[in-house]
Amino acid sequence: MAWSESVDTVLSNKEGLAAFRTFLKSEFSEENVEFWLACEDFKKTKSSTKIALKAQKIYSDFIQADAPKEINIDFHTKNDISQNISEPTLRCFDAAQSSIYCLMAKDSFPRFLRSEVYKDLVKKHQDRNQKRWLPFL
Repeated sequence: MAWSESVDTVLSNKEGLAAFRTFLKSEFSEENVEFWLACEDFKKTKSSTKIALKAQKIYSDFIQADAPKEINIDFHTKNDISQNISEPTLRCFDAAQSSIYCLMAKDSFPRFLRSEVYKDLVKKHQDRNQKRWLPFL
């Protein structure tokens, strides 16, 4: 299955992403994919007013100390974001997003591929493909 190739494949597929989120939720690390998705959305923002609002929301949800969905990033990255959040740019979360992406790719994703959530997804897909090829069953 193509999803086993990379975390990118899973993140770019609606069904794969939903399964990955379910898995991360079971591991109490769903904030990682939520942060990554929030950053992807943020980078598409055009209006400077919306950039400031979205940046503050991402900061308060994921970065600041005791944030409700605080992500685990190194002190220097967190400090850089904190110092620059008053004048955010579309790249202000890039280092943190890259760090979280690497964490998901090297840590969470391999465990996801061994999980029941992934096995169920593969089986569901195989069953669906079998029915497509054998509609008379």
